[in-house]
Amino acid sequence: MATAQTFPPSRLVVGLLIARRALLDAVLTELEHRYGPMLYASTIRAFSESDYYDREMGGQPLRLWVAFEAMVDPSLLATIKGETNDLEQRFLNDAGGREVNLDPGLLSLTNLVLATAKGRAHRIALADGIWGDLTLIWSAGSFVPLQWTYADYRDEGVRELFSQWRAALKQH
Repeated sequence: MATAQTFPPSRLVVGLLIARRALLDAVLTELEHRYGPMLYASTIRAFSESDYYDREMGGQPLRLWVAFEAMVDPSLLATIKGETNDLEQRFLNDAGGREVNLDPGLLSLTNLVLATAKGRAHRIALADGIWGDLTLIWSAGSFVPLQWTYADYRDEGVRELFSQWRAALKQH
């Protein structure tokens, strides 16, 4: 019989979609206040893989990813998603729509798992209505998307970004 052990810590990453660049500093400040200093930030680009958020955010949002210095216990992912959901509520527009979408995840040597409040067949219940979505797996020297992986996470450049962050994590 296997004995339960503590989980190895993972790197907290957050995918951000923002309606306006002017919001970025305030959102990042709030995230750093809660999770400590950022270690990495991707370049900012248009979120062109889907129009899902366009109406709510008043046009095509901007996309970026950040990673934090502090390592986190993976069992806290549902709590972190609850906290980022609360933070999204602080950035609602006058019509009550989100101007910020925050998707926290855990980067490890073996995978990238995102937190979501949307249940699907391939997602694992974590706690408090939050699900874990296995988004990328490490195989044969690179991150590999799965059939349900979101289009922007399938992008070769995005997977390379997470591969670079993984390499630094491995040296950590």
